[in-house]
Amino acid sequence: MTYNLMIGGESVPTENHAPIRNPANCDIVGMMPLATPEQLDQAVAAAAEAFKSWSQTPDEDRAAACRAIADAIASHAEELAHLLTLEQGKPMNGLGSRFEIGGAMAWTRYTAELQLPVEILQDDNEGRVELHRKPIGVVGSITPWNWPVMIACWHIIPAIRAGNTVVIKPSPMTPLSTIRLVEIINTVLPAGVVNVVTGDNAIGSRLSAHPGIAKMTFTGSTETGKKIMASAVETLKRLTLELGGNDAGIVLPDVDPKGIAEGLFWGAFINNGQTCAALKRLYVHDSIYDQVCEALAAYAANVPVGDGMDEKSILGPVQNEMQFNKVRELVEDARANGGRILTGGEPMDRPGHFYPITLVADVTDGMRLVDEEQFGPALPIIRYSDIDEVIERANRNPAGLGGSVWSSDPDKARHYALKLECGSVWINKHGAIQPNAPFGGVKNSGIGVEFGAEGLKEFTTIQTVLS
Repeated sequence: MTYNLMIGGESVPTENHAPIRNPANCDIVGMMPLATPEQLDQAVAAAAEAFKSWSQTPDEDRAAACRAIADAIASHAEELAHLLTLEQGKPMNGLGSRFEIGGAMAWTRYTAELQLPVEILQDDNEGRVELHRKPIGVVGSITPWNWPVMIACWHIIPAIRAGNTVVIKPSPMTPLSTIRLVEIINTVLPAGVVNVVTGDNAIGSRLSAHPGIAKMTFTGSTETGKKIMASAVETLKRLTLELGGNDAGIVLPDVDPKGIAEGLFWGAFINNGQTCAALKRLYVHDSIYDQVCEALAAYAANVPVGDGMDEKSILGPVQNEMQFNKVRELVEDARANGGRILTGGEPMDRPGHFYPITLVADVTDGMRLVDEEQFGPALPIIRYSDIDEVIERANRNPAGLGGSVWSSDPDKARHYALKLECGSVWINKHGAIQPNAPFGGVKNSGIGVEFGAEGLKEFTTIQTVLS
């Protein structure tokens, strides 16, 4: 099937296309339209024209439109999940495509009900001071290939809820489900409020530098985030950047290894480890190190990996060849430097980008698998003996997205959790984001936050009225 762009409420064909392949078997799923620079200009112009009326639409009408979008996604949920699995690879079941579409609906419904009322900063005999929040303008969105539908909703819904309009450019690895999502959204919204252009990284660079874009929101790698930040300088664009993570989980000696194995596993391997805030470095106290390794390996042995269209699969392939090769390279480097492979460690002998669940013990800081973000199904397990020293080691990494502490004593866990340098920290779980909890990174993991009222504020400017 050949897909089109969506510009100004119209389905717009392109002259050129690129194939999108299923990572489970490399079959072509559909043909991605390759937008031209002129079509990008048309999309930005359509969004700018729509902003004139959408920004003046009553707040309750915008909330109702977001509720209607959630209903529209719900009515196409299985269709979206099916397309998502074909191009991204994640299974339909488990924490896969149906889970992602459900998350997109939940975030949309929650965001619809958020309010940003006028704040009265002063009201006395010396005068009245009001703080108003106003929409910014046209928002440019660039989304990644790991959660393409849910992250698209994270970008689009708060932007339009606040009165902005959007031009979204999805990853060239997984554009089709986002195109379909925007088509569905356009059955609800006025023409031009949400537009989608697709293509290679060059069209994304043009979007982030475009003078008609007032704000960029981006989820992806730190290196690409830096390039977007640099391109925003000329026009002083506002930015929300949710960038890469290398989240540390710290297991204290008072836990039950078998009791935490399931939570540790899914903290690390949700979406096959292809999640910014997945657990990517596991530090375990020496006194229970072997027991935790054994419990994790035992749990992993019962998680089936296979084609996402097989209802029995719980994890699928790595989404693309580049990421597959990086995971393989980091595991081989760890093995060569003394890492002990507990499970996996070799590509699976089948078509597609299948790499097994891989647990690597006896690794240390300084090895690539520990220091670099693997973004795939490989978890390094690092031994420690001193809690204060391991907190320092965890914080030494330049990333600062998430972290976790695991303990039978919640107060002790909270004490150490507050010492971790990261935007979100979990106790006895990892990566459990929710729509009412602001989410964002520190250090090299980004600028700004998403979710909740704080995330909605990122799509506004402040106007102070003094009388």
